[in-house]
This record gives sequence, structure tokens and C-alpha cells, in this order.
Amino acid sequence: MMRQSHIDRRRFLQAAGAAAALPLISSCDQPGASRPAGVPLGPFDGDSTALEVTEGLDLSGKTVLVTGATSGLGLETMRVLALRGAHVIGTGRTLEKAKAACDGVSGRTTPVALELERWETVVSASELIRTLGMPIDMLICNAGIMALPKPEQVYGIEKHFVVNHLGHFLLVNRLLEQVKAAPQGRVVVVSSGGYQWAPPAGIEFDNLDGKRGYEPNKMYGQSKLANGLFSLELARRLREQGSAATSNSLHPGVINTNLGRHFDQWKRTLAKLIGWTFMKSVEAGAATSCYVATAPALAQVSGHYFEDCNPVVPEAGKHMDDLALAARLWQTSTELVGEYLG
Repeated sequence: MMRQSHIDRRRFLQAAGAAAALPLISSCDQPGASRPAGVPLGPFDGDSTALEVTEGLDLSGKTVLVTGATSGLGLETMRVLALRGAHVIGTGRTLEKAKAACDGVSGRTTPVALELERWETVVSASELIRTLGMPIDMLICNAGIMALPKPEQVYGIEKHFVVNHLGHFLLVNRLLEQVKAAPQGRVVVVSSGGYQWAPPAGIEFDNLDGKRGYEPNKMYGQSKLANGLFSLELARRLREQGSAATSNSLHPGVINTNLGRHFDQWKRTLAKLIGWTFMKSVEAGAATSCYVATAPALAQVSGHYFEDCNPVVPEAGKHMDDLALAARLWQTSTELVGEYLG
């Protein structure tokens, strides 16, 4: 049954004041979204919390890597999975930030410095994690940036694409053998309903520096589409290799976190004042990541996209299920980060 708070959010969005709030919304919850055939539905919804979706699970002996674990959804994901018994490797842009986050939660945690826009730190972090000598049961690609007001390039590539996609692409590929070594390793990629903001072509391979027609939401959307396509192609490759490992992507929902720090001041103020009426809490925002990473029912589910703790079919015509585009993106990404793959 739909909970009262969920109903309240819907009613608010239908109210006269909703027009002012719409620019804050990352577009794209899909009321009545269709479900992919053969993928089990869970008992949870958009109001469920990370604690609720992991209740009763014993993750002792499991190793989890969470990027962007210093605040927001990443911190809550680390907190809950460590509470359930997992050893969580939490990354932050500096070791000091990662250590402070790890020290602030109960359970076994290991801080690691990793800055996704500096690929040498991805290499050093992955080398350090390899020395731990253990399989990775869950690799959760959570960190990201959003809505940079002006175009920025790193390695000559637009920054959203570098941080949100290429940094994680590099990290996962460098640690993939450890994921495959787990009894049932899972790669969980935090995408966004904002994939619908991507350019009409999906990925503008001839404009990866973002200098042509830069729009913050468009570049963010392209990077989030890239997250989903990366997960889709990874799932295909894992199946082809006969691996038990899986890869799925997800939209966590609309949450007022540090991700929105580049929004206009009026949007951030509005979110603080009335965001509770239509935004998820951080606890609910982390639920889908935790569910996809841990749910026993999803042990053999791969190559799908989740919202509100359940699988959904991405919007038609928005490229999220484009296998050919996913394969091309993988090839291009490999070329871009090739010297760091090792």
C-alpha cells in the first residue's frame, strides 16, 4: 500500500505551488512505470529506508566498496552496510575526509583516498584495495557531481563525464577480478532519472569536451546515461564470460544532499524550506542502492535499472537500453582511460 508520506509528496506536486519546485526535481520518477519481465519485485517502495531494506541480513564476511562515502547517500550506505556486519571500504576525495566518515560509523570500515577526476588516484586506490587481498562482494559507484554552472574540462573531457562515468569505469575495471572472485559479486552503479536530460543522440562522442552547447543539466544527464549504459554493457560482458557477478544501475530519487551545491541559491533555499514535501530523506535515498547490493532475490539479476527499490523499464527513446550505444561507449571509454587501466 502507498504510504501517507508518498501520497503527500504527490499531492504537493499537484498543488499550485509545485511549479516553483519543479526545477529542483531530477526529473524523473515514473509513476506507473512498467516492469521488466522476469525480474522479481520486492516488498519495498520509495519511502523505504536503507535500514528497512537490509533488516534481518547478516553481511558478516562481506566486503563492500562505496565511493563518495563522506556525505549524503554514500555515508548512509556505508553506515547501514557496516551496521549489518559488512567490512566497508569508504572512499573520499582526501584520506582525512574518508577517515572522518569511517570513524563516524559503527562497524568495520577502511578509509581510502580516491578522487575520480584524478585518475592516478583511482590507480593508487585500486592498488591499495588489491593489497587487502579479499574479494569485493559489492562495489557501489555512488560518488558524483551535478550541474556545474560553467564548462570545465579534465584531461580535455567535460568534467561531469570524467567524474561520474570515466572515473568509475576505470575503478570498476581495475577491481573487476576481485568482484568476480566473490561468490556473487555485485556492481551497483548510481545513475539518475536525469538520464532523460542527455542530448538527443544520447552520448555526443564528437563533443566530449562539452564546449559545444554547454548546458549543466544536459552534461549531467549525459554522464548519468553513461552510468546506465556502462552497467548494461558490463552485465552483458559478465554473462558472456560465464561469471556469477552482476551489474545493475539505479535512480536513488530526489534528495537534498551536497550533490546540489552548484544549484542557484533560490533553489537550495527552496529545497531547505519545502523539500520535505516532495524529496526523499537521505535514509530513503540510500535504500535502492542497499537493496540492489544486498537483496537475496536479486542474486542472478543483471543489466537492469531500478527506482524505489524495484526494477523499471527506462523511458523509451532515451537510450538507456541501447545495447549498440553501450558497446560504443565502452570502447570509447577504454580508449580514453587506456593508459591507466594497467
